[in-house]
Amino acid sequence: MRYPRDMKGYGSNAPKAPWPNQANIAVQFVVNYEEGGENNILHGDKASEAFLSEIVGAAAWPDMRHWNMESIYEYGARTGFWRLYELFTTADIPVTVYGVATALKRNPDQVEAMLAADWEIASHGLKWIDYKDHSPEDERRDIREAIKMHELVTGSKPQGWYTGRCSVNTVNLVAEQGICTYQSDCYADDLPYWQDTPSGAQLMVPYTLDANDMRFATPQGFNTGDHFFTYLKDSFDALYQEGVNGAPKMMSIGLHCRLIGRPGRIQGLRKFIDYVKSHDKVWFAKRIDIAKAWQEAYPYQKRFSPAALSKDAFMAHFGSVYEHSPWVAERCFADELGPAHDSASGFASAMAYQFRNGTDEERLAVLRAHPDLAGKLAAARQLTAESTQEQASAGLDALTDSEKQTFTALNKAYVERFGHPFIIAVKAHTKASILEAFKTRMTHDSASEFQEACQQVEKIAGFRIDAIFDSQNG
Repeated sequence: MRYPRDMKGYGSNAPKAPWPNQANIAVQFVVNYEEGGENNILHGDKASEAFLSEIVGAAAWPDMRHWNMESIYEYGARTGFWRLYELFTTADIPVTVYGVATALKRNPDQVEAMLAADWEIASHGLKWIDYKDHSPEDERRDIREAIKMHELVTGSKPQGWYTGRCSVNTVNLVAEQGICTYQSDCYADDLPYWQDTPSGAQLMVPYTLDANDMRFATPQGFNTGDHFFTYLKDSFDALYQEGVNGAPKMMSIGLHCRLIGRPGRIQGLRKFIDYVKSHDKVWFAKRIDIAKAWQEAYPYQKRFSPAALSKDAFMAHFGSVYEHSPWVAERCFADELGPAHDSASGFASAMAYQFRNGTDEERLAVLRAHPDLAGKLAAARQLTAESTQEQASAGLDALTDSEKQTFTALNKAYVERFGHPFIIAVKAHTKASILEAFKTRMTHDSASEFQEACQQVEKIAGFRIDAIFDSQNG
């Protein structure tokens, strides 16, 4: 069973963002240009638009034009766009446009202004519609048509992509076109990241739905420009401080011409721009600039992924991690594996889960499968390769006759008391510290020592898994 969601991300080891001039934050404004690409029976759709307008709770009107809805969208094209255009060009701030292809085609004056201002025009799909119920074939057809129309309208293919109301197939379908430097149908991070697709690695530059003026048109959203300003300011302050502390991030702000372009709201955006410009160490960027900076600093590196292995390959790598007990690896392979297990620590956790979930009898068998320390098997060179290396690391392959006698006596006494060999993860141990542990653990009761031995088995497995990942990742 494979679980495709990545809940691990960068974790506590996020790479340092490579922003120019050691900037503490990259601030990125998106203007969603959807006017003329929304649902409308004039566009061949089955009903009118019902999303993100002044008519909160609007319902789609099947087979009918919604005059008020159309007029609200027209405001975005006729007035809101130009208000935003004046604001950003006067402030000399670069912008990325998420352009719906059919909307761009119907608004040549606005496209000409975008190009004149050197704004990036990324693709927002063919139409501004919801693809969750579309077949992959239908969505693929629309993606290809969007690329063609985008190039005919703007003069070049899009380098970035954001469908918005996407399907689970969207990222893979766009990636297979092989044209985009990045995609943004994700909200999973404050930094770009690489995602594997069937067509190869795709850089993801996450977008935002919280620092987004869409919340002017949703319940419990922003009511005034000051509400918008305050939320953006707080977001900026938190991220800027993280940058001061050595962990720079990016901040995306999502805008819509028909929403923030209203005079009663744009002052909040204007105040935010003035506030951000009062700070040093800020990089105003287009999304393509962020993508290229990340791509140069952190090019894609294929990482070892146990979840991607066939069962034979999986068992070849991990079947002997738990000493002579392949059942642990077999159950791990059959269980849920995903990106969270594409690290040594994550995978060690998955295997430990299966070991802990075994019966007491199964775990006891694992303990008994381990050899005595410096015992007969070691003398006869019949240890597994892993055990041989581990015992040698603690100097147990070079004992004096007296030391051998001591270990032999302790091994015998321990087995007689607990019914399984003495097990210790010898990494970072010496002969002396191992002997001390021997003596201490001989005082344990059976139940406590069983748990201690099982924990040592897990530690040994963890070290072995570390070595496997190190060898596979170079």
